[in-house]
Amino acid sequence: MLPIDEAKKGLKLLVNAGMRKVNFAGGEPFLYPAFLGELIRYCKQDLQMESVTVVTNGSLVKEKWLHQYAPHLDIMAVPCDFFHERTNTMIGRGKGTHLETFVKLSQLCRKRNVKFKVNTVVCRYNIDEDMNAMIAEVAPFRWKCFQVLVVEGENDSSTTLRNAQRFTISNGEYQTFLSRHAYQKSLVPESNAVMKSSYLILDENMRFLNKGVKEPTKSILEIGVPAAMNDVYWDEASFARREGEYEWQKEDTALDF
Repeated sequence: MLPIDEAKKGLKLLVNAGMRKVNFAGGEPFLYPAFLGELIRYCKQDLQMESVTVVTNGSLVKEKWLHQYAPHLDIMAVPCDFFHERTNTMIGRGKGTHLETFVKLSQLCRKRNVKFKVNTVVCRYNIDEDMNAMIAEVAPFRWKCFQVLVVEGENDSSTTLRNAQRFTISNGEYQTFLSRHAYQKSLVPESNAVMKSSYLILDENMRFLNKGVKEPTKSILEIGVPAAMNDVYWDEASFARREGEYEWQKEDTALDF
């Protein structure tokens, strides 16, 4: 992990190059809560960014942290792939309390004026599940439903860190899941066709990742953002098709600190 001054330098370079929104994700960003909080504050207060999001499994989020940093945070995104705790435990999502944590976080975010987003990976083990009641209960402003994606060299075999082959589903099965939840106003589908290469992702060393395409770029701290962007494959058309730009600021977030 970079020293915080180097991380801030990289974020400033990105903003100077036109970045308006940032997502902090992992791994699990709350393994380093003070580091994360300071970067969130820096992005919103010092760099005056439009929107700041953190993606977390929720297990390490403390109310004290939210009290301190919620004024600088627009969105908290929490994954929930199954609304049956036994299935969550089976695939390694928590130890039997993920749903309890998930619901609690939705309430805390509402209390602290942070937009709550849900990420669901639609896969072999949840394609028949009806999630309407639970989604209605937590009422996310955005429910992102991803079709499980296999990326070559990352999660495609027994030789990679994870193997997602047993989770894959057909396009038809994915569409059936979407149809079952079609009246959820917050639903945002993201199929394999628009997911791959539609994100600009930086690793912990400020290198753009070229997932499934080629090696990462050199660090923007070394070569700058324009040069790195020339070496990254970003499918801007797919970004637009997956509604990558949306109402990403929370209410009453005038940048006047």
